[in-house]
Amino acid sequence: MHYKNKLVLALLLLFLQLSFAQQGGMWVPSLLDGTREKEMKKLGLKISLKDIYDTNKSSLKDAVPQFNGGCTAEVISPNGLLLTNHHCGFDEIQSHSTLEHDYITNGFWAYSLEEELPNPNLEVTFIVSITDVTTAVLEGVADLNSEVNKQQRIKENIAKVQKETKKESWQGSFVRSFFDGNQYLLFVTESFEDVRLVGAPPSSIGKFGSDTDNWVWPRHTGDFSLFRIYADKNNRPAKYSKDNVPYKPKHFFPISIAGVKDNDFTMVMGYPGRTQEYLPAVAVSQIVNDLNPARIKVREQALKVQDGFMRKNQAIKIQYAAKYAAIANYWKKWIGESQGLKKSDAVGKKRADEEKFKQLLVEKNQTAAYGNLLSDFEKHYTAIRPYAVARDYFNEIFLRNTELTAIAFKLYQLSQLGTDAKSEAAFEERRKALIDGLPAFYKDFNLDVDQQVFNTLIAIYLSDYPKDFLPEKFKNETAASLTEKLYQKSAVSNYDQVKNLLSGSLAEVKTKLSADPGVQLMTDIAVAYTTMVAPKYEEINAKITATQKLYTKALYELKAIDRMFPDANSTLRITYGKVKGYQPKDATLYTSKTYLDGVLEKYIPGDYEFDVPQKLIELYEKKDYGRYAENGKMPVCFIGTNHTTGGNSGSPALDAKGNLIGLNFDRVWEGTMSDIYYDPAICRNVMVDARYILFIIDKFANAQNLINELKIIGLKK
Repeated sequence: MHYKNKLVLALLLLFLQLSFAQQGGMWVPSLLDGTREKEMKKLGLKISLKDIYDTNKSSLKDAVPQFNGGCTAEVISPNGLLLTNHHCGFDEIQSHSTLEHDYITNGFWAYSLEEELPNPNLEVTFIVSITDVTTAVLEGVADLNSEVNKQQRIKENIAKVQKETKKESWQGSFVRSFFDGNQYLLFVTESFEDVRLVGAPPSSIGKFGSDTDNWVWPRHTGDFSLFRIYADKNNRPAKYSKDNVPYKPKHFFPISIAGVKDNDFTMVMGYPGRTQEYLPAVAVSQIVNDLNPARIKVREQALKVQDGFMRKNQAIKIQYAAKYAAIANYWKKWIGESQGLKKSDAVGKKRADEEKFKQLLVEKNQTAAYGNLLSDFEKHYTAIRPYAVARDYFNEIFLRNTELTAIAFKLYQLSQLGTDAKSEAAFEERRKALIDGLPAFYKDFNLDVDQQVFNTLIAIYLSDYPKDFLPEKFKNETAASLTEKLYQKSAVSNYDQVKNLLSGSLAEVKTKLSADPGVQLMTDIAVAYTTMVAPKYEEINAKITATQKLYTKALYELKAIDRMFPDANSTLRITYGKVKGYQPKDATLYTSKTYLDGVLEKYIPGDYEFDVPQKLIELYEKKDYGRYAENGKMPVCFIGTNHTTGGNSGSPALDAKGNLIGLNFDRVWEGTMSDIYYDPAICRNVMVDARYILFIIDKFANAQNLINELKIIGLKK
């Protein structure tokens, strides 16, 4: 290569490295500082930090609520219209669906306020203010020797902080820890409980590609749904009432149809659920080699069984659609995460960083304070391994992927209550909650599906669960014999029989539960777990937690990490980056945008994942894209370098001026390890282009009532 070309290439690589170095991180909006602002401005931000977060006037934060505790949403009209992902609203879409009105398959659109559908137990929560209360929460904690006493004092201090918090009667508050307990922030909130379904495309758009395309790029999914927030006549939160009116937000997002191009600034706001960026190498190694393989194996088998039934029976498909998607989501994520951690050599890089950490301790004369941390990690993670594996198998097999055992476990918990007056009161409360929840459970329950899932997973339990922790009596059992006890001989499999089990006094119910083969099966499993696994796991994990807290403190104090941000914990965060493609492997280069052409290229008539609605085909053939086209093509999705995770589903993707340009819904498979190790070369978030969302609402659904209430801006007419 010519010297000049080499120099140009070197400078280009340096530029890319510097560009990447300015990205990554999930920042608390109230704590954005001058350094962050300079980075954001350098990447292209055109607004101020006050425009993003302000407690005295309207700011971007006022348009970004948490959606039902697990996703994010954004307000996009002055009448409380709410945009989130199709998969975030899927439970509500499913709950309103029947064989006669199949909104999963056909979609749903309300063409007037009267047609919007209420959703019991659905709420959205806005952040009113964020305040650092670290000093108050940690008052007196350092003087205590016992970790148990320290945690108790922290709980007492948090309770005091919340009690003394000044807020309106309709507002709530909570305190959350950051940097593994080294910082505490107080959040004042407003939660709205009257949230109605307004629109959802058919699953052939909203879930196009389904599980095959999940976590991958290129993506062609219109993953969005629409809801509306309702408030009382004073614009305050209220439970559902026909007298409620559309909420008037403090801020809503204009939607830009100017389009995106490579290297455009992007900002994502939302509520990322959980990351573990500062784990030691030994912990990451355990995730890759022990924990993820166990979780993946269980879910893979459960999905295989469910999929077999869903493909043959439409009623079962409706019953299990949301459950299947929930199981598949993290199954595929864990696979990609493990592959990404291996590809990036995250363990090796963390071990190299730990060697530098040791050197830093010596240089700053901090060996006495922090010198045992890494060896303590090695000792604790080695000790916890069998208990952590057993814990994951127990949770995955019995509480998350087999439905009857989840019910049987709740019955087991009831059977463990005592006979005193306090236990009687607890029993009445738990029994009522169980009975109230049973109709919805059995509505979406199929005995044949669950029996085959259990039969498959209990075989994994018998073969792979650490032998020292198996119930003694199970050593002579088979998967078939255990399946028979739960599904043929137990009352748990039938709604009316379960209600009968729960009728009578506490003593009478305990007697019935002790005689039921299914409850006793779960009792044997649960007792073995709660006596041999859980206590030891909690004991060792408490040591790991304390060590991690001190390790994070050391990293922060010693400035061992240049860009140190708090791990995600379902609180409001800002992440920023650029529209950018990536190269996941040799000779494979992905560009940053997809188009409707790709939908038709993947189209398989009648397929569970890749069918396409006839009207969408017609719009494509006519090129009837309206003002949403880009050079005669219909944009669908784009990717960027924003650092996101679960909980960011439904987050607004914003341009440099704070206008909505897309809707975050996924990450690329090669970069799912960003929860543990963010690699800017391959970590990408996936967003639905706002123009595709508008195109579907406008041209596909002909919902002009919705288009008319939006503020659409941009160059196109």
